[in-house]
Amino acid sequence: MMAFAGTNINLFQPDITQKLTERIDDLKQKIAAWGKRIRRFSEMSRRFNQNRLFQSDQKRLYKTLERPEVCGACPGPDQADTIAFWRGLWSEPVNHSEGPWTEVVASQSASVTPMDPVTITPKDVAEAVLFFC
Repeated sequence: MMAFAGTNINLFQPDITQKLTERIDDLKQKIAAWGKRIRRFSEMSRRFNQNRLFQSDQKRLYKTLERPEVCGACPGPDQADTIAFWRGLWSEPVNHSEGPWTEVVASQSASVTPMDPVTITPKDVAEAVLFFC
């Protein structure tokens, strides 16, 4: 009786675990090779389409490079839940225990120049969401 058709593996052979391990390794290698082949094809296709778009409509190409396609697989979070989450984090006062190590760190970092304030606009958030989506 053949357990795996076309593989010459019989469950009654004494070295079945070794043969099964080898067969599994072979299949894993084949899967990895197919994955690499698919990735190469996808990259080649993307480059081909970008080259063709560059020749026909450069403006549209640069727009697609600036703003990648929005995926439909990751819907945004509910706005009310998001507001409630951040209000819960930032609006509640918290008493932290200040240990003596904080004074040491403060004295060591006194010579460091402070960073300019960073302003995050809704446009920045929208671009980041599009980038990671």
